[in-house]
Amino acid sequence: MATNTTSPAVSPSGNPLLAIVVLSVALIVGLPGNSFVVWSILVKMQKRSVTALMVLNLAVADLAVLLTAPFFLHYLSRGTWTFELFGCRLCFYICGVSMYASVLLITAMSLDRSLAVARPFVSQKLRTKAVAGRVLAAIWVGSFLLATPVLVYRNLRPGLNNRSLTCSPTYSTSRELVFHNLFEAITGFLLPFLVVVASYSDIRRRLQNRRFRRSRRIGRLVVLIILAFAAFWLPYHLVILVEAGRRLAGLTGLEGSGPVDKQLRTARSVLIAVAFLSSSVNPVLYACAGGRLLRSAGLGFVAKLLEAAGSEASISRRGGTLNQTAKGDVERSPESSPESSPDTLEQSQ
Repeated sequence: MATNTTSPAVSPSGNPLLAIVVLSVALIVGLPGNSFVVWSILVKMQKRSVTALMVLNLAVADLAVLLTAPFFLHYLSRGTWTFELFGCRLCFYICGVSMYASVLLITAMSLDRSLAVARPFVSQKLRTKAVAGRVLAAIWVGSFLLATPVLVYRNLRPGLNNRSLTCSPTYSTSRELVFHNLFEAITGFLLPFLVVVASYSDIRRRLQNRRFRRSRRIGRLVVLIILAFAAFWLPYHLVILVEAGRRLAGLTGLEGSGPVDKQLRTARSVLIAVAFLSSSVNPVLYACAGGRLLRSAGLGFVAKLLEAAGSEASISRRGGTLNQTAKGDVERSPESSPESSPDTLEQSQ
């Protein structure tokens, strides 16, 4: 049976100049920005909170995908892939792992905040570095496993003029394309963001009658990270869902050579380049969220910003006895929870 090739995630066809500009901006902003975040957390923070550890891993995931950008820039400028099949699969596999790690870390942040609001005392016991380490390990293992279809379907193929090579996903049947597209969209976006939406809906419902007067800088920052990831990745996932839907509806053949298919491939190429910006925007968000800290703390502003998430150890020492007493009060009077937990919640996030 004939094989089918969708466009590579970053394609030299279509509008390579636009993709080159977008990737260059992502690399110029994201590489030093995320390196600075990693340095700030590892060097400037003596006591790293759970939130800080998640932000650290998010920055590492972003750095990993940005390190592949020079290879894609070379691909776009030369119009052919010159790094062999191993390099083809490795670069796109790193991109897949980074995408999954980022969305799973964002989901974990949302669940962490939801638990802190719904079960503050349980959350305080669970928010330890040991538990965080196991969760982070599971996220990375899951990301490496979820990205394995890239290794199966990504191959080198001759270009249109047979003078170049493209690093493209190759399928033997339309069912394989549909499976891959649906699997990526569902596991890499739809399911995680359903969890995120459910978590923040629960948080809003529980806090609508509470009066939190203290700073919520970290809470707003997490929401901004989530919205930025959604804004940069949603268009791409919509395109691959449309591609899969057209195949299921029989609106396109195996080769996908119709005008609509070509437009979708062009859109996909541009949108995946835009998605690279999601790996460079987080340091900008940190700078915006910590504007005042930037002026007062200088290069240590990221560390100061994340210190607002609190230190689990110090919270446990200060609040251990209080929590035992407060827990009994909460069990006797549901109305006491909003009054007894704001300080703990603000420090623990």
